[in-house]
Amino acid sequence: MFDLIRHKTSSHKADILSGLTVALALVPEAVAFAFVAGVEPMVGLYAAFIMGLVTALIGGRPGMISGATGAMAVVMVALVAQHGVQYLFAAVVLAGLIQVACGVFKLGKFIRIVPYPVMIGFVNGLAIVIFLAQLGQFKAPDASGVLTWLPQEQLILMLVLVAVTMAIIHFLPKLTTAFPSSLAAILSVTAIVVFFELDTRNVLDFLKSMSGDDSATIAGSLPTFAIPSVPFNLETLYIILPYSFILAAVGLIESLLTLTVIDEMTNSRGKGNKECVGQGVGNITSGFFGAMGGCAMIGQSMININSGGRGRLSGITAAVALLAFILFGSSLIEMIPLAALVGVMFMVVLGTFEWASFKVMRKVPKHDAFVIVLVTVVTVFTDLAFAVFVGVIVSALVFAWEHAKHINVNISKDANGWKVYKLNGPLFFGSVAEFLELFHSQTDPEDVIVDFENSRVCDHSALEAIDTLAERYVSAGKRLHLRHLSNDCKQLLHKAGDLVEVNLIEDPHYKVADDKLD
Repeated sequence: MFDLIRHKTSSHKADILSGLTVALALVPEAVAFAFVAGVEPMVGLYAAFIMGLVTALIGGRPGMISGATGAMAVVMVALVAQHGVQYLFAAVVLAGLIQVACGVFKLGKFIRIVPYPVMIGFVNGLAIVIFLAQLGQFKAPDASGVLTWLPQEQLILMLVLVAVTMAIIHFLPKLTTAFPSSLAAILSVTAIVVFFELDTRNVLDFLKSMSGDDSATIAGSLPTFAIPSVPFNLETLYIILPYSFILAAVGLIESLLTLTVIDEMTNSRGKGNKECVGQGVGNITSGFFGAMGGCAMIGQSMININSGGRGRLSGITAAVALLAFILFGSSLIEMIPLAALVGVMFMVVLGTFEWASFKVMRKVPKHDAFVIVLVTVVTVFTDLAFAVFVGVIVSALVFAWEHAKHINVNISKDANGWKVYKLNGPLFFGSVAEFLELFHSQTDPEDVIVDFENSRVCDHSALEAIDTLAERYVSAGKRLHLRHLSNDCKQLLHKAGDLVEVNLIEDPHYKVADDKLD
């Protein structure tokens, strides 16, 4: 899927340098998402540090970067606005507990049911979202506080610096891979801007414009432990529980899908259930240390992987470096031009978007192409979790519809003169209507066999269909026999005997035989 991987192997040097690159890119992202959630910048920066460190240490996917994300920030807005930031911290703790439970009960494996077209739509949608988010860096608030495009000279200068950044990232690996091209681009463009005293916006300008405070800074202190200041009663639980479930679901879906993408990029396999636990512990820690929590970040993960980060050291370095920036290096980080960070993210967009999907959509079934486009659009206009749910549901419905059309029978007679319907295809909610139309109770002989050797009873709708078929033959004064049911099908049928009233022993009036033949 991805072809912009710059490094194929892992080393401590590559991990450390790529971690530094990620740390630089994390600063504006964390600040921006904090403002989206309606909290102070340090709440987002602390989340980037805590989530990045915890998941790097105990998560299930080395090389994947976690931090404050927009997908979770948009869920937090209403809670913060109505009840305050302390309720947010409590909700993040509870969301973390839910995520840990998902890992303990091994629910991470269910990410495997996400179809490949949904995965393509997911990465395409996120690439577009990352691209659109960077366009905001080309705007600044006017006198009335409304965001408008930068003046022409500043806009042109910023575009030139973005192009220079992208050129360095693209061409440097052709000369050497000893130094991450993204980090080299950021340092080079920063040096150009400082040396020539170019008038372009930097991280400090961004922070001031977002906060409206000319004294704003990313400088801060270590996060401190504090139990969320909320009443410990059922009313508080009633308030935060819905938000916690949504935060937990959004965080796990984005994290596990990002894990799957990184698996494919690196030709390796992460541990989904372990990642659930890592994300959960990270969010629990965030809630107790005044941070907004978060999940995996596909953009920063792509930067890390493409810069050579493969081991846990890369994530640890990114988190520790971010904290060092907050404590000691704020003045240096604040002078980094936004153009350099935008250029890095634009390269992430190019590497994330599945360009081959344009060719694929002409070759795959139309419904798969539709799912790719649908998930992409829904991701852009709503959020990731909803887009994935929509994609999975549509794919499942299409699957059910296609398989519903494949059920059929081969009709024959056995040595006793009994009519045999040999069923082909699964019997489930989508195929029951077709199943019932295959039989002719009025014209069939007194004994009829339904042979399930090439079929499978899948759900309660299938049981109801068998019950309905039995009623038809009983009403016609005939006997229906079921043969070659698999053991699990027999158990399903017998277990539901009273419910669907198809049970030879307990209801002899039905005259339905379960022929226990091999």
